[in-house]
Amino acid sequence: MKLGLVSTIAGAMTFEELIDFARETGLECIEAGSWPKEEAGSGYAVCHVDAERVLEDAAYKEHVISYAKDRGIVLSALTYFANPMNPDPEKQAAVVRHLKNMILAAKELGVGLVSTFIGRDQNKTVEENLKHVAEVWNPILECAEKADVKIAIENCPMLFGAYQWPGGTNLMSTPAIWRQVFEILPSRNLGLNYDPSHFIWQMIDYIKPIYEFKGRIFHVHMKDVKLYKEKLDDMGIMAYPVQYMTAKLPGLGNVDFGKYISALNDIRYEGFACIEVEDEAYQGSPEDVKRAIRISTKYLRNYIL
Repeated sequence: MKLGLVSTIAGAMTFEELIDFARETGLECIEAGSWPKEEAGSGYAVCHVDAERVLEDAAYKEHVISYAKDRGIVLSALTYFANPMNPDPEKQAAVVRHLKNMILAAKELGVGLVSTFIGRDQNKTVEENLKHVAEVWNPILECAEKADVKIAIENCPMLFGAYQWPGGTNLMSTPAIWRQVFEILPSRNLGLNYDPSHFIWQMIDYIKPIYEFKGRIFHVHMKDVKLYKEKLDDMGIMAYPVQYMTAKLPGLGNVDFGKYISALNDIRYEGFACIEVEDEAYQGSPEDVKRAIRISTKYLRNYIL
């Protein structure tokens, strides 16, 4: 495995600063945020690699390739966590258009992967959403197949607070739904960006699916989450998830990274493993963020060398 970083926490850094910091920290790869420029700058939405510019500006494309290569850093994926099944037709079209540009940009950059969500209409049932998956995703997958680029779907339900209630904005959040989606969309270019933390708070075994879906795991995240039992006892699992859990640095929550990485070793996973920092205790300043990345790297080097 190659240890790296999801760049969404590093919005204060330029692409060049990010690559330099990754090298200094001893990381090997970057999952590069590639939000549209007009959306970047809010929360975890970042644009470290501008997909549209890659397609329009040959000098920029070559700079991205050479800057990372010269410093020994691999771009593991271009990432855009959005909702391709947004019920608003204009918003859905914009997301799909950008995803296709990301696929084409990934090909130009020699990056074999785009990471995103499958999407969901949060006010419709799972069954209703499944009826529209093929309509939305077949054109995206056709683009990916032609470009020989894979798409990795993260398993975050995107259901945290009232604004995402009741269904969340990412349908592909459980093994049961994965099976249905992979049956509807059998393309071998569609797989998973596996994140154990989202199974913790859904009360799902985060080890067992690694074995069943080993052929579909294209990329993995290293993120932890902490459950507060006293809050669960008070509110129950039907509460908004942010009321009883919080994201933590690897090793500071409920994920057993020894067991997690051991299972990945069992299936001979040799791809990219990217640290995802969303721990609010380490987001007070740019230096806090850097410290969080260094701490996470040091901890995970116990398992990934």
